[in-house]
Amino acid sequence: MAILGIDVPLLKKMVMNGAINLKNHHQEVDELNVFPVPDGDTGTNMQMTVMSGVREMNNCQSTSIVEVAKILSRGCLMGARGNSGVILSQFFRGLYVAIKEINKDVLDKDDFLNVLISGYKVAYKAVMEPVEGTILTVVREAACNTEAHKNEFSDITAMLSFYLVEAQKSLDNTPNLLPVLKEAGVVDSGGTGFVKIVEGMLLALEGKIIENEEAKPKETKPAFAYCVEFIIELNNKDSFNESDIKAPLSLLGDTLITTVDDNLYKLHIHTNKPGRVVDYAQRYGEFLAIKIENLRIKHTELEGGVYSKKPKKKYALVAVCFGDGITQTFKDLGVDYVIEGGQTMNPSTNDFVDAINKVNANNVIIIPNNSNVIMAAEQSVSLCKDTNVRVLKTKTIAQGYASLMVYDQNVEIDENVEEMTKAIKNVGSGEVTYSIRDTEINGVKIAVDDYMGIADGKIIVSCKDKAEASQKLLAALIKEDSEIVTIFYGQDVTKEEVEALADYCNEVAPDIDVEVIDGKQDIYSYIISVE
Repeated sequence: MAILGIDVPLLKKMVMNGAINLKNHHQEVDELNVFPVPDGDTGTNMQMTVMSGVREMNNCQSTSIVEVAKILSRGCLMGARGNSGVILSQFFRGLYVAIKEINKDVLDKDDFLNVLISGYKVAYKAVMEPVEGTILTVVREAACNTEAHKNEFSDITAMLSFYLVEAQKSLDNTPNLLPVLKEAGVVDSGGTGFVKIVEGMLLALEGKIIENEEAKPKETKPAFAYCVEFIIELNNKDSFNESDIKAPLSLLGDTLITTVDDNLYKLHIHTNKPGRVVDYAQRYGEFLAIKIENLRIKHTELEGGVYSKKPKKKYALVAVCFGDGITQTFKDLGVDYVIEGGQTMNPSTNDFVDAINKVNANNVIIIPNNSNVIMAAEQSVSLCKDTNVRVLKTKTIAQGYASLMVYDQNVEIDENVEEMTKAIKNVGSGEVTYSIRDTEINGVKIAVDDYMGIADGKIIVSCKDKAEASQKLLAALIKEDSEIVTIFYGQDVTKEEVEALADYCNEVAPDIDVEVIDGKQDIYSYIISVE
């Protein structure tokens, strides 16, 4: 289908179609995680990032393409999770920057090419040290190669088709740019997620709207709070296209069931936004019957429903933790607010903004405790201009724990950050978890269901025995000058097992102090800090 211009309705369809395509394939993107650990979440992070933007975009009634692009960009920014999600949010910010500069109601072929080029440029600027062989390479090469052939395209569909081919070529080449990808036998996960979005956008240009595939819920507790059912008498049954209403509403929840009977449209959905469902559906006709039922009662603690208006305190600490025992330990060490997540669920930029507002302090130090969380935390800094915010570069729970040992609320924030950063550099971090596939990394052969020992981000041992993997990891982490070992043990570890590991520590280094904490974390049998 030849498309010569992109207006607001078409832009919305393209972005929404791309988002749904990624959502429908996010699990296969997750599985491209280089490390064979059970916390691959790139696809999940990216789809949650773009879905956040799409929800805000669909709620925007403006006919200005600049305003719609701005709302989309803002939604992606606030919903950004993980490094790839943050980069994706910056790509959409780049789209807005270009659309604002073009300032036309309808984008032609050259305009849209400039939009794609702006997307890659803004995404690159957001990363201090861009790494080739990632999503950054894919967005750059796709745009630059398309620009080199811009005079060959008769319309926007042809151009985006070429752009998709170039993006796929770039993605296929990522293992040649990043040796760790080649060794693991995978392409870049972030780049794969981006290609899925472009695929969906192209299908929208071709008039093909993708259905949102619903997965069976894994939890017995409802994921969404409200059940909405209604019957609409359609305003114009002849021009009514079911996908026009079904696609956007599918982004607001799950268990979506629809039927069309002559001029009557019936719908059932579980959602957290019943008002948005009703408002959107009302565009197509008059309600003959409607029912909204609360599926669960959710209690939230938020001092009277608004942020505290008490005078701001001098300091507050915000940390990302997982596991009840780890969370309590961080709180005992002075953390004011804990954002749950970090491993299987990376918090969004909005989660950090919300936490900063809730702690009500002049100075806030964020302790991310995960390398895939740092960028989202850093994005919150510019969004909280009334608060002095610093983000520590803690990549592990062990580093965050060590940083808290030197925190002093009586000194200025920059001095605190300096001392806490020094502590991070002087701690060894280790984790023991299980493998989800066969692979080989850094010369270590790994079989599915092996226990892997990870020292400072590198897998150094893989075997079938948990105790053996844990002991070899500890032996690698403990140095001659090591003084303290802290062991957070997980839900799958017995007291006998952790006591045996503590005894092994004393065998390796008789003078070392060993602290054992019931972290109650899942996925990781042990999280170890060595100072």
